[in-house]
Amino acid sequence: MATTERRPVRAAIAAVTAAAGALGLVGCGALLPGGHARQVTPPPPPPGYSYSPSPGYGSPSYEPTYSYSPSPTPEETYDPDGRSDARGNNCRYDLSARRLEYSVSVTNPSLTKTFKYEMAVNWMKARPADGTAFGLHQRSIIVRPGQTETYTATYSYTNTSTQQLWFQCEIRRARKSEL
Repeated sequence: MATTERRPVRAAIAAVTAAAGALGLVGCGALLPGGHARQVTPPPPPPGYSYSPSPGYGSPSYEPTYSYSPSPTPEETYDPDGRSDARGNNCRYDLSARRLEYSVSVTNPSLTKTFKYEMAVNWMKARPADGTAFGLHQRSIIVRPGQTETYTATYSYTNTSTQQLWFQCEIRRARKSEL
């Protein structure tokens, strides 16, 4: 007979717990020993999300928040002195052709603009380096966006001296203008 009396008590406790849960008064572990309730705080939302609790009893909902503000694209500028775009190599004297030569490459760093380069190459006396120029080669070239143009600068020169010819090549000018 003792077992039949416990069933109505258990049923009554289950009914009260269900009713309290429906009203939002009790949650899992909400009542501590001694009858004190503790507040259950949801974890903080991840970065970039906003928190808005659901009405009534339930789990919180998270909604992503996005903010986009495009930064202005900087206008492409260029330095009219294009010597940093130019490279030279193989500074030489062609004995059979009797001329000074220098291989020059010009790279346009812009991806959108075409430039015209007014080039000047000098062959300077190296020993003694007294500022004497043996020759000057001038040329203008057009380089498309992101491209490289290569040419050989030349200057006819006959070495009439019996001494060895000491010289150096230099890109004296690479004036750059937009087309």
